[in-house]
Amino acid sequence: MTLDVIGFGALNLDRLFQVNQIACKDEEGYIENLTESCGGSAANTIIGLSRLGLDTGVIGKIGSDMEGKTLRNNLSNEDVNTDGIIKSGEGRSGTVHGYVDRKGHRALYVDPGVNDKIDIREINLEYALNTKLLHLTSFVGESIKAQESLLENIPDQVMVSLDPGMIYVTKGIKSLEKILYKTDILLINQMELDILLSPLKDLDVKINTILNYGIKMLVMKQGKKGCLVTDGSKTHLLDAYKVDCHDTTGAGDAFNSGFIYGILEGKNIKESAMIGNFVASCCVQELGATTGLPLKSAVDKIR
Repeated sequence: MTLDVIGFGALNLDRLFQVNQIACKDEEGYIENLTESCGGSAANTIIGLSRLGLDTGVIGKIGSDMEGKTLRNNLSNEDVNTDGIIKSGEGRSGTVHGYVDRKGHRALYVDPGVNDKIDIREINLEYALNTKLLHLTSFVGESIKAQESLLENIPDQVMVSLDPGMIYVTKGIKSLEKILYKTDILLINQMELDILLSPLKDLDVKINTILNYGIKMLVMKQGKKGCLVTDGSKTHLLDAYKVDCHDTTGAGDAFNSGFIYGILEGKNIKESAMIGNFVASCCVQELGATTGLPLKSAVDKIR
């Protein structure tokens, strides 16, 4: 069975604390509520794609603990194929402590656990490469080497999308070249792009620099401002949907779901970005990274 999309990234149990404010140095805040949900950037995007009706799978690593069992069961319950999940006999599953203030702003602290102990020899290559699109997200530690090794074996007909996140962009563009040369779709926010291509200032120069790696589609996410999307010949600026924002956790992952869905459904980059904005707008209206993700029936109404 060929899957539509496989995600390869960290699997984390998110503990989201609602707080009165994000405390800075020497400040204090207080917790108003606590919710737990299953996360990890790739997993969030894959769940979004599964709800949109695509056949999805995931590659990642969990521990032999309750957190790991919860993560696997959650993906199964979302109709995500879990045959690519590696179960470690020792070590703890990944967790994220998130602090969300009353305006929906957040601060995240990652405990990667066994996420950072993935070896290419643990990955079933037949499973990993039997997909239309492979979606990559970041690891805190050395599991990026497993991603690089996997890409060395990837067939030309498999598309690759990458959301590097702040963790990867701070490594610098030279450290990401092995992945970038294999990437078809780069999904990145404006701050990350600025850091990745520092000290370049001109946006057109940044775009051309990225496209020179052979990337076919560049998406620059701009939060409540919307997004910029380009394929090198056409560039579009799209406004975000105006909604009441309660939690921005997973908004970028949600956008990725919508954009990738559009591309796999044969939409152009502008139409796909519109779907991405819509899915992200649904996400931020609810607490947690996946609670508000819409079904295919809602997305199909977009014109």
